[in-house]
Amino acid sequence: MSQEAETVGMITAVVYSESGGTYKTTMTANLAVALERMGLDTLVIDLDPQEGNLTSLFDAGERRSDPEADNLVKHILDMPEGAFDDLIERTDEGVDIVPSHDMLGDFTSNLEQKISYETGMKNMSREEYPRFELLYELLWDEQELHEEYDAVLIDPNARAEDLLYNAIFALRTLVAPVKPAGKGNLSLDGLEELVGNMERELDIEVGLSCVVPSGVGQTNAHQQYRQQFEETEAFATPVAIGDRESLMDAMWEGRGSAFKVVEQRWKTFERDGEMVSEPGRRRVRDREIETLRKLSELAAFVATETFDAEVDPVLELDIDDHGERTVELRDDELEAEA
Repeated sequence: MSQEAETVGMITAVVYSESGGTYKTTMTANLAVALERMGLDTLVIDLDPQEGNLTSLFDAGERRSDPEADNLVKHILDMPEGAFDDLIERTDEGVDIVPSHDMLGDFTSNLEQKISYETGMKNMSREEYPRFELLYELLWDEQELHEEYDAVLIDPNARAEDLLYNAIFALRTLVAPVKPAGKGNLSLDGLEELVGNMERELDIEVGLSCVVPSGVGQTNAHQQYRQQFEETEAFATPVAIGDRESLMDAMWEGRGSAFKVVEQRWKTFERDGEMVSEPGRRRVRDREIETLRKLSELAAFVATETFDAEVDPVLELDIDDHGERTVELRDDELEAEA
């Protein structure tokens, strides 16, 4: 079966940005949960070995620092110590996750050892070795995840090295959160250059599903930046996420998505001279409901416009002590931005 044919009908996206501060990890979590809430079986794969990653956010990966534990790297390098299914954990919000492991930090050095051994055994050159195709082979050829899931997302490490290239080769499509900057045109040019460089390095076609301006404030500079992205014809900008630092920060305390924070009303506050976080204390804010709507519209855009999947364009919320709320998504906006 061809590489393209294996994942037809699936949502497969790497949420990636070259720069920090773009809410890459929280964007991945929110996109995954939004897809799951739309009825799509969703798996996220955490390829970021740093602390404060997707694994930490979803309170997964209890053995991430145990060198003896089976982990994704061992499976990618074809030296597993258990079944791949045993790596997968179910989060409180229904999304499945393959957690990060400290071994990801040494991925390239371990890969080099594998390449040296196998090229010597097979009498092949290092240039012939498919070093960027290993994750693809694991996910689709060996594990056939397209038979189990409707959507697979990856939160990669930020550096342009083997792990990132394996992620992009495996999933082929990018969702790019971007932060407001002084010169929006330079960011636009940089995205086009980024995709072009990846295509040349991997010798594949890399799709850019959409760009998501994130952390957009009300200043003239931020609004001008947002407008530049929305008016470009180079790629789609279905939504812009406002500056919701409190909401995004609360995700780490609630160990879950922005949907969980709002529904369970997580809040961080001071008590007896110490900062604590508890559910049931956050006020229900219209602007945060609006952010959830935009995150759901983003998920709907990725699902329907990029991958032709079918979803129900409605956001259903069940807010603690406030009852149920139904929020209609704006299909006309999604179509106009496509």
